[in-house]
This record gives sequence, C-alpha cells and structure tokens, in this order.
Amino acid sequence: MTVRLYDTQAQTLRDFVPLDPDEVTMYVCGPTVQSGPGIHHLRAALAFDLLRRWLVHRFGRVVFVRNVTDIDDKVLANATEREPWWALAYRMEREFSHAYSAIGILPPTYEPRATGSIPQMQELIARLIERGHAYAAAGDVYFDVRSWSEYGALTHQSVDAMEPAGDADPRGKRDPRDFALWKGVKAGEPEDATWSSPWGAGRPGWHIECSAMARRYLGAQFDIHGGGLDLRFPHHENERAQSTAAGDGFARYWVHNGLVTVGDQKMSKSLGNFVLAHDVLAERDPLVVRYALAAAHYRSSLDVSASSFDEAEAALDRIRTFQRRAARVLGEKSWLTVADLPDAFGAALDDDLGVPQALALVHEQVRAGNAALDAGDRDTAARAAVRVGRMTGILGLNPEDPFWRAPGTRAETALDALVQTMIAQRAQARAERDWATADRVRDALAAAGIVLEDTPDATHWSLDDG
Repeated sequence: MTVRLYDTQAQTLRDFVPLDPDEVTMYVCGPTVQSGPGIHHLRAALAFDLLRRWLVHRFGRVVFVRNVTDIDDKVLANATEREPWWALAYRMEREFSHAYSAIGILPPTYEPRATGSIPQMQELIARLIERGHAYAAAGDVYFDVRSWSEYGALTHQSVDAMEPAGDADPRGKRDPRDFALWKGVKAGEPEDATWSSPWGAGRPGWHIECSAMARRYLGAQFDIHGGGLDLRFPHHENERAQSTAAGDGFARYWVHNGLVTVGDQKMSKSLGNFVLAHDVLAERDPLVVRYALAAAHYRSSLDVSASSFDEAEAALDRIRTFQRRAARVLGEKSWLTVADLPDAFGAALDDDLGVPQALALVHEQVRAGNAALDAGDRDTAARAAVRVGRMTGILGLNPEDPFWRAPGTRAETALDALVQTMIAQRAQARAERDWATADRVRDALAAAGIVLEDTPDATHWSLDDG
C-alpha cells in the first residue's frame, strides 16, 4: 500500500509518508466569507473531503483544519451600516457550513476563525522582523521578498518576473513585490476591525492568517496543505515564504484542486457566470451535486453544465436501483456476506485520488451484480452489493446511506401512488386474462420511463436509467 499525491512544488507524484504513521495532519484554506458560496467552493471543499476520507481509510486518523477568513478587505467592503463586517462574516460562514453539510462534506476537526488567532499572527510577524525578513513602515509591516532566497520556490517563479503585490497601500514598501503582514488602520475603516500591536493599530494581512492558524493547530510542520489552484500565487507562495523564513518546516506536501469553468470559461463574477451553490442545491438533489463534482479528477478543470448533473443523476439511479433490487431479492441475511474491496479500487484511490477510475469500478460491480441477479447467482450478487456499498460509502456516495435517505417529496409520493394504481390495474387485467389491457398499462408506464419487474411476491417499479 503506497498512497501517491501530486505535489505542486515538486511538480510530480510523490509517495505520501506522513510524519506520524498513525495520524495525518492536513490544513486546507477555507472561505473568505464576504459573500455566499459558489459551486467552485463546493468543488474545492469536496476534493479535500474525498482525500481526507481515503487517508482515514489508509492511516486511521486525520487531523483536518479548515479556516474561516472573517477579517479581510473584501469582508469590510461588503459590510453595510445595517450589517457590520462581523455580522456579515458570521451569516456568510453559516451559508458555507450549510452548503458543505448538504453535500456530505465532513466537518473539520478544527475550524478556526482568523479573528481568533490575532496574537499568534503578531507573534509570527515579530519573529520575521527579528530574523530580518520583515520591516515596519508607516504603520504597516511588510515581508521583504528579496531577503528570502526561496521566495518563488512553490510556483517556480523569479522575483523579478512577479507582479507587484496589490494587497495593501504601497506606502513605505521597499519593493513593490513585498506583501503586507500587518495593515495599519486607515481612515473610514470601522474601529472594531482593528487591533493594537507593537507597530500600531491595524489588522493582519491575508497571508499571515493561514500561516499562524496552521502553526497553532498543527504545529511548526505538518503533512498536507491544500487549496484551489487559484491560491498557489500569491497566497500559498506567501504562506510558505513567511513560515519557512520564520524557521518553521510548514507543509511537506502541497495539493491543489482544479478550477471550475462554465462554458469553458473560468467562473468569475465579472464575467457574469458565477454559479451560486444555493441555486444549484435548490434545483438538484445534494447527492447528485456531490457525485457530479466528484466524478472528474480533482486536479482537472470541471465544466459545470446541466448535462453534468443529469449524468450524475442517471449514474446514481443505476447504483440505487441495483442496491434496492439486491436487498429485495436477497433479503437481509445477504448483507452478512463478507466481501473485500476490489484491489483495483484501492489502487485507483492510492494513485493521486483517482475517483473517476474508482467510480468506474463501482459501476462494473453494479453490472456484475445485476447479471448475477438475472442468473439467480445469489452469492455473486450479494458480494457485488456489499462491495458497491463499501466503495460508495468510502466516497460518501452511497445512495442507501441514511444520510441521503430523506423522506420522499410530495411529488415522489404522488408518483408512487399513481404507479401503484396502474400496477394494480394491470394485475387485475392479467388475473382476468385480459392481456391486451395488461400490455397497454405496461406500455404506458414504459413510455413514461418506468420499468416494471415482476417477482413471485409482487411487481416492483423503478425509473428507466437508460
């Protein structure tokens, strides 16, 4: 068993060996809560939820930290007189939590807010100043990028090729690429958005927040740092620089998920193609959303469209239909069957979290299980059903998991009542040997996409997955 992950800094697959063989430590950049979540936020969170689940399966325990950036220029900009920045941040944080929970993303071990670690940020800034890698100027504190020879190592850039840092007023900067560690108070900013410091009242820069929180909850060195591909520069480059310059080992592996596109364009509010998580979850089953976002490899770009959700829904229907058919035919005792995970499933997920290949194996077992049921091979069918349940369970995609089995909607209840009435009519026609009427009922249901399965005990219906 060897888990391999693509390390952004190394630009290659690396064998994953945690610092502690019994516990993986993992920090993932969470949301900046100036507004509600988009579908790209869900994709990013899901990528690391899937990785976390697999690492738990392989290593037993994962300490998973995902922060909340609740103080930032964007949060202050979106606040209003009626809703102060801290109230806006809290409301948006709840929206993110609700959306994450809806698609089955496990809660983090720790979920620190930036405002809860201001002393740790100031301590880290002081260490950088003492080591000669940061300087105070006009109430601000900046990281001196030219003082640290490794700056640019994560994204393989030279300092001279970089754009100026646009995260703060350039007052007092020695180099336009120096980035803010501490932002001095400015006119017009709310008084409760500032903290006292040795360099004057102000608030932390964005990058220092994650470095301080990662160190506080995971220590000076930890296993994995994750986030979206768009965070590599400047955020993660700056995190790495300030933490290592301060003497910390920081992250041993850098893992990034791919971007979400709409019509092959990067999702952006300025382009008007920003897809809100709330809107998608209002229209689609959350399990369908999870499957659609998981089906592409986590490092690939994912183009969001109605067809991607339709395909996910059809795939889940195939899994669900097999599971329910197996339970009906085999009975409860069949679930006592012992069936190992297919070796190929573990190999797929060990190989840089190959979820698409793992899902292909799920559907291979569904087909084999259905064929076994058709042939009356109960043992093979039972093993397939158990494997399907175990594989989809690891991925958080098991349709029969109680988490997803919410009470049926009024529309589903009404549909079942109508179909059951027609099944009863067909049964009466068959009892009276009125084959023409029985066939008409079956054909009418088939035309509506409903498949009937006659068994010795009853007739069952399901939606046609074709």
